Amino acid sequence: MSADLHFYFDPVCPFAWMTSKWVRVVSAQRRYTVEWRFISLRLLNAHVDYGAQFPPEYEAGHTAGLRLLRVAAAARAGHGHQAVAALYEALGERVFEAAPGGDDAADRERRGTREFVEPALAAAGLPTDLAAALDDPSWDAQVQAETDEALALTGKDVGTPILHFQPPAGVAFFGPVISRMPSEEDAAELWDHVVALAGFPGFAELKRSLRERPQLPSFGVPAETVGVEEDWHGGSRRQHR
Repeated sequence: MSADLHFYFDPVCPFAWMTSKWVRVVSAQRRYTVEWRFISLRLLNAHVDYGAQFPPEYEAGHTAGLRLLRVAAAARAGHGHQAVAALYEALGERVFEAAPGGDDAADRERRGTREFVEPALAAAGLPTDLAAALDDPSWDAQVQAETDEALALTGKDVGTPILHFQPPAGVAFFGPVISRMPSEEDAAELWDHVVALAGFPGFAELKRSLRERPQLPSFGVPAETVGVEEDWHGGSRRQHR
């Protein structure tokens, strides 16, 4: 049976992780089925001069994300779609639900290592030898194909996550992007508003680049700065030098 929702994610994107947490709550409440699919920020930005357009830690982070997606692709090939759901959840817990390290660039690069991924595989109930896929670029064609699939649904001026409602015929959008989790009581109501917009054939976009930093332990957001907004320039805090 077709899933109710295709969720395209990069495991190092904090906004994709926050939205995925919300989607998991709603899917449990509404009995939605979700298929977790791949979109790589590293492949999406293959044409970009990282040194000129991104903060210094982004290239290492995006490269680690591609390496983790190779592992997710191998897990799906050997253990099915539910393996991707479990692995993404385990990776997100390790990436975003822990306090930030001292060296941001080194911390992001470490996410693409066996030391990092093997405990996540074990937590997901998967064989740790799947970590060998980190260094296997043969999986990149599959990740690229799903990245292209996501962009074909939305157009190219997007980031992550991308959600495809009621595939294959339903509409797809970048987002929704949220910086904090709604309560369990509010989660489904907020979701209903999103689905209502997605269900209108003429709806194209709601967007703004001013955002709070994601309210996640990995960002270490002090209580006094909650609600302070930054301009994320399409979701990535792009810079131009």
